Amino acid sequence: QVQLVESGGGLVQPGGSLRLSCAASGIIFSILNMGWYRQAPGKQRELVATVTSVGSTNYADSVKGRFTTSRDNAKNTVYLQMNSLKPEDTAVYYCNAVGYTPTRAFNSWGQGTQVTVSS
Repeated sequence: QVQLVESGGGLVQPGGSLRLSCAASGIIFSILNMGWYRQAPGKQRELVATVTSVGSTNYADSVKGRFTTSRDNAKNTVYLQMNSLKPEDTAVYYCNAVGYTPTRAFNSWGQGTQVTVSS
């Protein structure tokens, strides 16, 4: 069982910054991709950013130039630095990790952390 625990959400004013963290725990052989998704009220969950084990990144067009994702492979942790936040960034942000334990593949999700951008 691979568990993901997110932290760092909260309330921030427009134009502000937040940094999310997500740590994976359990018996992990390797993590291929880690990433962030978000879901706003009444909307479907959408991709925000992903990062591979070698550091290749992918971003949604709506966050390019404002958000940066990175990971620490030694700590099985992924980060999302969010700058120039806008009210439309308000959502529950979920961490995702895809990889292998010694016995099986896994695709795990965190519990979500609320990000609210409002004055």
